[in-house]
Amino acid sequence: MIYVSLPKESENINRRLGFYLAMEEYLASNRDEDGLFFMWQVDPTVICGRNQEVEKETDLHYCRREGIDVVRRKSGGGCVFADRSNIMFSYIAKSSDVRTTFSEYTGRVASMLCELGLDASDNARNDILIGDRKVSGCAFYHLPGRSIVHGTMLYDTDGRHIANALTPSRAKLSSKGVKSIESRITTIRSHLPSLTLEGFKSHARASLCGDRQIELTAEDVGKIEELERHYYKPEWTFRTIGKGTGTNLKHLPGIGEIALGYTVDTDERIDTVSLTGDFFNLADADEALTGLLKGVEPTAAALSQALDGHDLSAIIDGLDVDTLIGMITSPDSSENLCRLE
Repeated sequence: MIYVSLPKESENINRRLGFYLAMEEYLASNRDEDGLFFMWQVDPTVICGRNQEVEKETDLHYCRREGIDVVRRKSGGGCVFADRSNIMFSYIAKSSDVRTTFSEYTGRVASMLCELGLDASDNARNDILIGDRKVSGCAFYHLPGRSIVHGTMLYDTDGRHIANALTPSRAKLSSKGVKSIESRITTIRSHLPSLTLEGFKSHARASLCGDRQIELTAEDVGKIEELERHYYKPEWTFRTIGKGTGTNLKHLPGIGEIALGYTVDTDERIDTVSLTGDFFNLADADEALTGLLKGVEPTAAALSQALDGHDLSAIIDGLDVDTLIGMITSPDSSENLCRLE
């Protein structure tokens, strides 16, 4: 990996989270190096996934009262909490194979933690664990020819904010066999109390990047700040994922939480598809599935014909044709379909 640093005059500026999401996009679109990596920290912030309904996943009243920022990212997955004692990692690779890039990245981060004597591993979905408890949650998305992976690293954190700012569904917690978010997580500090935050950051950088580094310019920073503005637009942060799609979320093994809704045209054929949940999208899921299903009758036979030969796991990680057809044609048994009116 190659460590990316900001110019000296920008290093100590207290920036909002959107700047660093924009920095990922800028690097992916404007730098040719492979394996770019940087670390960052922000004031208390809830980061929601691309396809989540912010009002249902966060306690907005609590966030406003406590001064916690709320930002939506472009990757899938669920809401996470970040603050100054929580380090964020970003990784940008020259690859269109997001899943392989993701697996390689989480494996390297787990190995970095093992070097500290921690019992670290990466699981099959999106977590890095110490023992059986989560210390890092990751998400990913791609731009043309580039894969972007980013995630938390819990050196320490404010459990009170995590418990009150995030409001995951009972289905999500029960699927993991736990009663609360706090019971799922652990921190670096709880295992290595003598290791300071700065000491951990130094270890992570040395282990993952060695002495490889590039420094951005003031011109780069200005362009990143232009991209940053998008992340604070209300129509992005609080965008409507789809009328009614959040009411019947269900946890599907290998996919995550997902609900699907659709509209029909005057001929009772599918017009638009809308999804919500914490699934990992490898493409714009609404746009991709609408493109496949627009004009198709919502019957098993018609859907099967329209979807024949299509790899839906390239759109949503873990999704297959039979599962999608079941979501549309058997709402009573799948409990996760809403027809949108």
